[in-house]
Amino acid sequence: MGHSCYDLTASDRRAWNAGKKVGTKRPLKPRQIWAIRFFLDRERRLRDRALFDLAIDSKLRGCDLVKIKIGNLIVGPEIRTRAMVIQQKTGRPVQFELMSDVRSSLLAWLERRDGTVDDYVFPSRIDPTAHMSTRQYARLVDEWVEAIGLRPEEYGTHSLRRTKASIIYKATGNLRAIQISLGHTKIENTVRYLGVDVEDALELSEATEV
Repeated sequence: MGHSCYDLTASDRRAWNAGKKVGTKRPLKPRQIWAIRFFLDRERRLRDRALFDLAIDSKLRGCDLVKIKIGNLIVGPEIRTRAMVIQQKTGRPVQFELMSDVRSSLLAWLERRDGTVDDYVFPSRIDPTAHMSTRQYARLVDEWVEAIGLRPEEYGTHSLRRTKASIIYKATGNLRAIQISLGHTKIENTVRYLGVDVEDALELSEATEV
């Protein structure tokens, strides 16, 4: 929505993408994943390590990731091997698997964080009863990638969402599985999201399903 030239409150208003590179963000490579993990472990940032690991494994959009509650992740005293959330964008449930190293980092954070099953896993800095904002999450991602020598303008929260999907696609070519894990309603959206050729991707996917 535009702003009138007579609107004095908008005279100093900057576009949200001013100075930023707009477009598809790059997924991380395996060595970059481990570099960020090493950085976070070295700095003893338990929350950030848990947030990063959960972002990679869950493949969730930032708006869904920051709203995850403790009860979504734990069963008894343990972290679930599979979890499910309802996506804000589609209103549909999406399930994801949590690997052992991710469960370990989440458990370490939750033991320090404390809280009940109704509390958010990653609370706001301003209001402990609220969840971390997507803006704060985005700033953290910028900090992480810059810490390992990457350009923040080329990466973002969607880089973490795309990372595991890209790794799985390269290993298996199974678009259907990736479509389900990302919560896409149409496989064409998954193809565009991965940034691959539509015809080649669909042919490879069909071949893997035979």
